[in-house]
Amino acid sequence: MTDFALMAPALAAALASRGYETLTPVQSAMLQPEARDADLLVSAQTGSGKTVAFGIAIAPTLLEGRDRFGAPGLPLALIVAPTRELAMQVRRELEWLYRETGARIGSCVGGMDMRSERRALADGAHIVVGTPGRLRDHITRGSLDISELRAVVLDEADEMLDLGFRDDLEFILAAAPAERRTLLFSATVPNQIAQLAKRFQRDARRITVQGESDQHADIEYQQILVAPADRENAIINTLLFFDQQNTIIFCHTREAVKHLTSRLSNRGFAVVSLSGELSQAERTNALQAMRDGRARVCVATDVAARGIDLPNLGLVIHADLPTNPDTLLHRSGRTGRAGRKGICTLIVPLHRRGAASRVLKLAKLTATTVPAPTASDIERHNRERILDDPALTVAPNEDEIAFVRELMDAHGAENIAAAYLRLQLAARPAPEELMEAPVFAERAPRERNRDDAPPRDRSDFDNGVWFRVTVGRKHRAEPRWLLPMICKAGHITKRAVGSIKINDTDSHFEIAGDKADAFWAAVKEDGTGEKGVTIQKLDGQPREKPARETTGTGWNSEKKGKFKPKHKPKGTKPAGEAPYKKPKKKFSKGNQA
Repeated sequence: MTDFALMAPALAAALASRGYETLTPVQSAMLQPEARDADLLVSAQTGSGKTVAFGIAIAPTLLEGRDRFGAPGLPLALIVAPTRELAMQVRRELEWLYRETGARIGSCVGGMDMRSERRALADGAHIVVGTPGRLRDHITRGSLDISELRAVVLDEADEMLDLGFRDDLEFILAAAPAERRTLLFSATVPNQIAQLAKRFQRDARRITVQGESDQHADIEYQQILVAPADRENAIINTLLFFDQQNTIIFCHTREAVKHLTSRLSNRGFAVVSLSGELSQAERTNALQAMRDGRARVCVATDVAARGIDLPNLGLVIHADLPTNPDTLLHRSGRTGRAGRKGICTLIVPLHRRGAASRVLKLAKLTATTVPAPTASDIERHNRERILDDPALTVAPNEDEIAFVRELMDAHGAENIAAAYLRLQLAARPAPEELMEAPVFAERAPRERNRDDAPPRDRSDFDNGVWFRVTVGRKHRAEPRWLLPMICKAGHITKRAVGSIKINDTDSHFEIAGDKADAFWAAVKEDGTGEKGVTIQKLDGQPREKPARETTGTGWNSEKKGKFKPKHKPKGTKPAGEAPYKKPKKKFSKGNQA
């Protein structure tokens, strides 16, 4: 508790009320005598408690020995963050940290109503948090007066330079009073940060807190090797196996985010997406849904890799392999924060094993290689969770006991337990059937080819039965998704499925004759397991689409692909005639000049 005695009493009380017993290393470093009133260049990794750290650091400068702020006027501190989400998160953190001081905290972030921000600034604020571009706009328009600033904090300074905000940052720092404190917080200190510090800080004290590997000591790293076609199925099974309260899945592109979000939603997961194409309101709603429990899975691009702090985020899944160690560390740092344990899983297609090993080595991390969770693994864990459910250990109260006895008399304990079990299992999406991983692991990727695979016996399909499924190219249907869905719907293996033909709006597939009746019975009883997707039985083989025939366009239907002109081009002659001569161009008097 010695550290708490060194800070402003109002902040110490706020930390104690939030359950803080000890401070993180970067927070303790802010209370050292040499850091007080000095410009600081702080290198600390994401998840190390930096927001509270700079809140503690600037408090003496802002309060000047008082316990509370006076009436709000011009801002005394300016906090600059790279993204809207991080800026709003910093504001929430500072609001509870400074609550006992009576601080009024404003925000200026892109995507929000600028008129509302102007009105809030006109009413006065002690601290303003914002993004570089929006802060510059307010300063230029005269709605933000920073002439009374005592402290400026650049949070995630390296990220802001990477995003191209250098000009905005230099404009803001140049407009701020010369007699101020400047605090730069950055995960790394490249040459650009060093130059910025040299230009805008005065005798800055350099503070480095823990290495990257130490910062991720609370994260358990795993890599799951999968066949390329099983990547999405492995993600689904990983979600079901760990069953965390909150999970983030990272993809490289917006299209990948949209596709995976749709797939998970169809499978029954409470999922939201987060990418750069969403509006500010959509991004805010997605994060709020994760915070209040309406959603448990967030599929995101790297826009969410820095600064986003979700409560109870226990699992990070890399659906697409990170391209460099910094991306891996920043993504993974969403979990295992502030002393909490977390799990980070890399979904690695077998042909990308080398790339995964390289990025882990560069990040100085060690990952355990594990197989993807199977349906039996998930079933076993579900049973364990149900047996260990704390609700089963609570005795019924007086209001419930009469109805409990009535249920027992009417149905019996065994039937009630069976109904409870069915309800618990029905509330969870069903796991996916995966390909046999050992078959793929035995041979190196370059050794696997179609030539050395055993030939498939086609005799089972002499009497094959054709079916239609209501998804096609327009729905982004592809065999690697259709095949597992067909197998699961009809309780068959992939060897019972023959040809798959994907059309624009639907697809046709063949089932071996001896499996067709059982397949059709299973589908009629249980459906496909995918929302809006149905399977229908066809009478005979699907009709082939006729070859494209066009008339009146100059195409020769007898020789497809050969162009036959409808008219003779200029400069040609019919057979047997004199050589064609191009007539001389005649000029009229009007165009001879």
